[in-house]
Order: sequence, then C-alpha cells, then structure tokens
Amino acid sequence: MAHFTEDHEIFRQSVRDFVLKEVAPNINQWEEDQKIPREVFTRMGELGFLGINFPEAYGGTNNDFWYTVAYLEEIANNTSAGFAAAVSVHQYMATNHILQAGSHELKEKYLRPSIEGKFIGSIAISEPGAGSDVANLRCTAKREGDFYVINGNKTFITNGHYGNFVTVACKTDVDAGLAGVSLIVVDRGTPGFTTTKLKKMGWKSSDTAEMFFDNVKVPVANLVGKEGQGFFYIMESFQLERLVAAILAVAGCERGIEATMKYMHERNAFGKPIAKYQVLRHKMVDLITEVEITKQFVYHCCDLFARGVFAVKECSMAKMKATELGKTVSDECLQMFGGYGYMSEYPIERAYRDARVGTIVGGTTEIMKEIISKIVIDGVNYESAYKNMKAADVAAAATADEKAKANPSNISSTAANSSTSQPKIKTNNMSANPETARDIIFSLPTRLKADKIDESAASVFHFKLAGDRGGEFTAELKNKTVVVSDGLVGEATCVISAKASDYEDLELGRGNPQMMFMMGKIKVSNLGEVMKFVTYFHRLG
Repeated sequence: MAHFTEDHEIFRQSVRDFVLKEVAPNINQWEEDQKIPREVFTRMGELGFLGINFPEAYGGTNNDFWYTVAYLEEIANNTSAGFAAAVSVHQYMATNHILQAGSHELKEKYLRPSIEGKFIGSIAISEPGAGSDVANLRCTAKREGDFYVINGNKTFITNGHYGNFVTVACKTDVDAGLAGVSLIVVDRGTPGFTTTKLKKMGWKSSDTAEMFFDNVKVPVANLVGKEGQGFFYIMESFQLERLVAAILAVAGCERGIEATMKYMHERNAFGKPIAKYQVLRHKMVDLITEVEITKQFVYHCCDLFARGVFAVKECSMAKMKATELGKTVSDECLQMFGGYGYMSEYPIERAYRDARVGTIVGGTTEIMKEIISKIVIDGVNYESAYKNMKAADVAAAATADEKAKANPSNISSTAANSSTSQPKIKTNNMSANPETARDIIFSLPTRLKADKIDESAASVFHFKLAGDRGGEFTAELKNKTVVVSDGLVGEATCVISAKASDYEDLELGRGNPQMMFMMGKIKVSNLGEVMKFVTYFHRLG
C-alpha cells in the first residue's frame, strides 16, 4: 500500500531542504550551547511546519497524518535527536491536550501562537518521586475563587526552561486517586513558577528542566477540558506520543546506518574497504532487515492512527520495538567505526548517547510490556477518553436542548432537583462504615456525586469479586442515580474482576490504583468506562 502521495513527497522535500540548510549546519553549536534559538521555531512556523495537523481556524493546515510521518522522518535527519525531541514535544504533546480538550479561548491564547512558532510549549507530568506513577502525583492545584493555586515540583521536562508555557498535570482532588488529576496551563513568568536547567547525557540541544511551583495562581479558565479528567487525557495522548517516538526512532536508525555504510566504504583495513568483510557486511544486513521490518509495522500503526483507531496495543508495541532497536543499531554502528566511534567529532557518538533515552521517555520499555500484557493476556479494553468526552458533551447538549423545547420554564428547577435528588438503592444490608467488598459496593449510592454526572451518562457495571466478603453485583448508572443489586443483571458496559481483598484495598486507599491495574490485580473489560465511573463517587479511603 502506498502511503505517500506526490503531495506528501513535495512537502517532504521542503522539510528536508530546511533541515539540511538551516538545521544540520548549526547542530554542533546548538549542542554546545544546549539551546535551540527561538528564531528556529519562528522560522518553522513561517514555513507552516508547526501546524500540519491543526485546524485552519487556528492557523494550521489540517493535513492528514502522513504529512506528519514525512515531517518527523525528515527532522530526524539532522544528527541530533535533541532537536527532534524539542520540536515534537512542542508540536505533538504540549499543545495536543489544548487542541483536543481546550476551550476556544485557550486555543486562541496558546495554540495559535504555538503554530506560528511565537510560543514554545512543554508538558509537565513526571515528578521527582513519582516518575510514571500518575496516580501518586504530589503537585496540587487548589481552587480558590476564580483561580487555582498550584504547589509542587516537576522534573525531566523537555522545553521546560526556555518555553513560554507548560501544560501541568496536578491533583485538583487529592482524595480521588486517578480521578483527581487535572491539566492546567501555566505561563512562563507567573509569580512563584521557577525552573532549573538539568544537565544530561544526550539530547543536549534541547533543554530539560526541573520545575517548581510555589503558590502559583492560575486562572480557572486555564483548565484544559474537565476537572478530574487529566489522567484520562494523558493516557489517550500517550498513543500519539509513543507513535511519534517510534517514527523518530526508526528514522534515527536509518540515519545511523546510512552514515555507517558511508564510513565502511571509505575506511580501509588490510588492503580493502571494511564493507568488503563478510562478518561486517552480514551484521549490517541484519540491522537493515530489522529496521525495515520495524518501519513497516510503524507504518501500519500510523495507518491505524490516521483512520481514527485507538490502537493502544499497536502503538505501545511500536514504541517498545523501535526504541529498543534504536539502542541496538547505534551500538552496532558505533562498533563499525572502531575507536573513531568513541570520538565526539563523529556523529555516531552522539547518536549512541541520544538513542539511550528512547526506551525511557514516553513510558519505559517495561511499562510498554505491562500495557501490552494487560491487553493480550488480561483482555483489558482501552477506549478513547476524548471520543467519549465529546460524545457525552454532544449528548448532554442535545438532552438539554430537548428539555428546553419541552418546558423552558422548568430548566432551572429540573437541574437543581437532579443534582440534589436522593440516590436509589435496592438493598439495605450495608454497614454504616463499609469495610468488606460487599459493603463497599452497596455504599455506592450514598457516595454518588450527582453534580459531577452528565445527564446522558448510562452504564451497567458487573462486579465479580472472589472471596467470602465478595460476590457478584450489578451497579446501574442512569438518570443521575445508581441502583445496586445482587447478581449480574443486564448487559454489562464494563466488567470488573478482582479478589475481594484487592478490591477492598483499592477502595479503602490501601493500594496504589495505577499499580493494581498494571499488575492485573484489578481487571476491567473497559478501562475508559471504569475511569469515568470512579469520578462519580466520593472515595472511602
């Protein structure tokens, strides 16, 4: 299947010309300075490179995803993965949440100047003590009137020191676990917001920072999407981030092989070019074959993404395979250079250093394997948070519109009654202080946050909890109420399976939610549904 049209190739050539003329000649200086001049981003904005997949309404060109593939393959062709990292984080991570879930005002304020290259963005998730553990973020954002007050630290943030803004993952509800994470945009220069530039092994042309938030006041209008939905937005955007990482890794492999083959034809040993020695030739054939196979799989993932398929498994596989291969290729290619490969003036030395972080950023190889395991072994199904959010918003708007047409004078009283109505419950054999899995399930109606539920929300959850304190139960959410009953009733939207003791640990705050899901202690058939479901209830632990 031909993925690239003539128009794609014309665009590719324009990116290639820019990289060869305006990036590659300056990379050594940028690596030494550990900084990419802001004018480079402005220039890329002028050329239309930073708005490839963004709506025309905000200055983008709204092209298909294969333009992005061609673009990423070419910006990787500059002997510095640091440059590609800085640009891709700005373009596909920092601004992606604003594009997908941000208000029109946020898009005008941050997305438009980012597309123009006037702003440089970053995204702050990792923390010194949390790493990939999003559930245990300690950076908090407390609502005070029309502002959030942010306190905490972030680390390993690309573009964090020189960027204009950062999309910050923080806890707006410290008791809600994964359902308490929100995304908030913070401007550079906001009082109390400071950064420290970090020194690192590779990616030296890009800046990486530690961030500090000391009573940083940010307007509530800077909230991205809905409060408490940040974790789900992050999990969704990881698919694009990991696909971008895979594309760049494969392109980096090809670039390293190209440079190595050139050297092997030029370097003579014992009277002939080293490219003529069978052991070396065959080693390169092995690498080239592996890269080509990986490239075709990455293209398959790109095709899925371009068609709107939420391919968590495939994107995780692509990221894992391509970045691990990046380490192997850079190592084997450096070996072909002998002692010269260890010298800084040879690009393969930089490629070796740059490739190492690929298996860490955007989710480690170990995290990728656990995600894939949950899908192929545990049968977990992941769904799009943005798709569900937008569908719910449309449905809620339609419902509200129908109600307004039917009885405009009762809109206020209906909304007020629905948010304060008492939840229904079918059995009352529940202790005052829930401790067992059974008690916890039957406490759901008393913990319902009706004001947090969309009118259109409707789900049927089956709980299969093994053990003396467990059993099989159904919780049906409909019309802003929840009905709990014994047994498995109706067709389930989501099935939750666990040992009763593990479920108790989850609900009572004795276990780490993210790790329990990752380790398979809590198994769900539809992770997207259960993540929405937990936002509707007050926590016990």
